[in-house]
Amino acid sequence: MNKHEGIPDPEKIREILDVVSEKVPGLLREFSDLLYSPKSAKQYAEAAAIFYKELKAAGMTDEQAFELTSQYLSTLNLGKMMGKFGGHQGHHE
Repeated sequence: MNKHEGIPDPEKIREILDVVSEKVPGLLREFSDLLYSPKSAKQYAEAAAIFYKELKAAGMTDEQAFELTSQYLSTLNLGKMMGKFGGHQGHHE
């Protein structure tokens, strides 16, 4: 059995990597725009307000509701996670 059997042709690998390097940055930009658009900001704010209000209605103190709402919002912050993955702090201009 040939030890190189099943290994893709280096030229095909290069072509695949070229396509990935062309497409991925654009997809990441689009994803970032989705996360940081004014519409998304409004949706995050509304989600946080509803979450906080429901916690208060369930009898939690302001401090408890604030802490849980902060944790909830941190789970929604995918942009920050993407920024860390991409090697920067997730800032979008």
